[in-house]
Amino acid sequence: MAAFSDAELGFLRTHHSAAMITVDAAGVAKTARVGVGLVDGRLWSSGTRDRVRTRRLRRDPRCTLFVFDGTFRWLGVESTVTILDGPGAPEQNLRLFREMQGRPSGPITYFGGELDEEAFRARMIEEGRLIYQFEVVRTYGLVQAPSF
Repeated sequence: MAAFSDAELGFLRTHHSAAMITVDAAGVAKTARVGVGLVDGRLWSSGTRDRVRTRRLRRDPRCTLFVFDGTFRWLGVESTVTILDGPGAPEQNLRLFREMQGRPSGPITYFGGELDEEAFRARMIEEGRLIYQFEVVRTYGLVQAPSF
């Protein structure tokens, strides 16, 4: 497995918007917008058991991420996904959302409202939330601002 460079880690610590590209059974690329974050040096995203992309990843765990900053900087991450789905998933989602929101404590913003930790964990269980953990195969892109 490949590792992120220091520049890529810096980019991922501050940019959480991404497009997740999976492949359907016919080999057609499918895209979904997701949030990503680094948790203990591992790149994670949140999903649910019943999402189409989860079914695709259970069939074929290969995935490419396009992480972007809204201007011209971006990072491509070719990966293999491990799905973390079990009793620890609500807590893992809490860690991911805290990282993405830069909130080490206090309420978590979720779909326009704020939830305390207990309510957030309960919502994660209710929604069947899980974690996509990306095992990096290759990275490429433009993570540092070019000088013109």
